[in-house]
Amino acid sequence: MKKIFLQLGSNMGDRDENLLKATRLISEKIGSVISVSNIYESTPWGVDNQRNFLNQVLCVQAKIDPFLILENALQIEKEMGRIRIEKWGERIIDIDILFIDDLIIESENLCIPHEFIAKRKFVLQPMYEIAPNFIHPKLNKTISQLLEECIDEEKVNVYAT
Repeated sequence: MKKIFLQLGSNMGDRDENLLKATRLISEKIGSVISVSNIYESTPWGVDNQRNFLNQVLCVQAKIDPFLILENALQIEKEMGRIRIEKWGERIIDIDILFIDDLIIESENLCIPHEFIAKRKFVLQPMYEIAPNFIHPKLNKTISQLLEECIDEEKVNVYAT
């Protein structure tokens, strides 16, 4: 069984429901959800003039191939109505693969670990909540260390539903 960390984000429609629906679909199409962070609200990263995001990190156990995980994640996004118009644009749901065990994959379509983890507090904060001692396989630092060193100044707060 592989331990997979996924980051969910939503800033369109019923953001809470979008995260919940994505989690259900992930458990059906990718693997067993074994740990879920709190939901965090954050300002959009890399763009302005958008609604704040709700973000959450899930830990999933599965036996499937990394490229099939990506394919299934993209299918879930499509099924939920995501339309890709612009990079970092508004979205109903975004599912990013952060880590798959300690695998390092660098292909045209898949980069594991996700290349921006260490730069994004909205990823590190919920990841820290469920796996503070997980070691980034390329940077050889724990999530706790990466969060402490992160210079991202965007606001990231636990979301009160």
